[in-house]
Amino acid sequence: MSLIAGNEIYIGLMSGTSLDGVDVAIVDFAEFPPRLIHSATTPYAASMKQQLEALCQSSSTTLDELYSLDARLGEVYAESVNTALSMASVDRSKIVALGCHGQTIRHSPDSTSPFSAQIGDPNRLAVLTGITTVADFRRKDIALGGQAAPLAPAFHQFLFHSKDENRILVNIGGIANITWLPANSECPVIGFDTGPGNTLCDYWNRKHRNSSFDEDGAWGRGGTVIDDLLTRMISGEAYFCQAPPKSTGTEYFNAEWLSSYLQDEYDARDVQATLIELTASTIATAISVLAEPANCFVCGGGAHNQYLLERLDASLPDCPVSTTAVLGLDPDYVEAAAFAWLARERISLRSGNIPQVTRAQRAAILGGVYRAD
Repeated sequence: MSLIAGNEIYIGLMSGTSLDGVDVAIVDFAEFPPRLIHSATTPYAASMKQQLEALCQSSSTTLDELYSLDARLGEVYAESVNTALSMASVDRSKIVALGCHGQTIRHSPDSTSPFSAQIGDPNRLAVLTGITTVADFRRKDIALGGQAAPLAPAFHQFLFHSKDENRILVNIGGIANITWLPANSECPVIGFDTGPGNTLCDYWNRKHRNSSFDEDGAWGRGGTVIDDLLTRMISGEAYFCQAPPKSTGTEYFNAEWLSSYLQDEYDARDVQATLIELTASTIATAISVLAEPANCFVCGGGAHNQYLLERLDASLPDCPVSTTAVLGLDPDYVEAAAFAWLARERISLRSGNIPQVTRAQRAAILGGVYRAD
């Protein structure tokens, strides 16, 4: 049961692998479909983003660096929540709980001792907001033999399933993942990470243009896909042909991975066009192998890359491509809303994972509860 009788308002916090900042979604689940009361994004300060990038890419760090950043990130999360509540004029006493994904710094589900690590102290978050916090959503699934990712498909099934049409949800953050939602509810939901989303494009854009992202894909649109490079990246990477369940992260698909394929001198803009094509092509291949014709809905930061959407649409002639805005939810806040929902499932003692998606031994209640009192 909910901690506050009669209330169904939850907050979701998401800070994804693109390291852009913190997405906040205040969601009322009193009716279906749930209502997004307020949403906002707090960009990371440049210094914090640099530290997070260094932590995610480094093979070592000091305990002082790790736990100092964990503490400060909890404070940033709390400030984001408090600002959102003030902007939305929502009484925090009406919030049942908030769900915080945390910032992933390493995802290694296939190692000898599998793990998935997120930081952002939930104790500070609960204390500084006065709101019961649910966090640490992934490690129970890992303990049950799962990949702990993606977790969003359970929310996608809850909100976006249609008995009238097959649907595919494509989340394009730093890493891209898909959810297959068949109209026939007796058929299994399928979901997995397809590979790089925005991470390589954003890195290459920063390196050559000193800006955080390629707006609308305009820079990449002006380049020419390097067919040989694209072929080598796809054929040379075992992950792309690995059968699901599977998940990956930016600690794998990163600058080092890209540099291993850049053996020749290429025009920087042509490389950007090729990286956008890599994202579109690997998503499209994953969809075409697994799914019947379906309507495809994109969310995440990649939904703003118009050139990427055009390339994805061209690669999926049987799957019309649009964004989740068509379904009534802003594509920027689908994942944050998902963690509001996962907090609701935890407080209500309901499972939050889909075993056939993550490979966990069974469905499980996910997350630890950090009470504000």
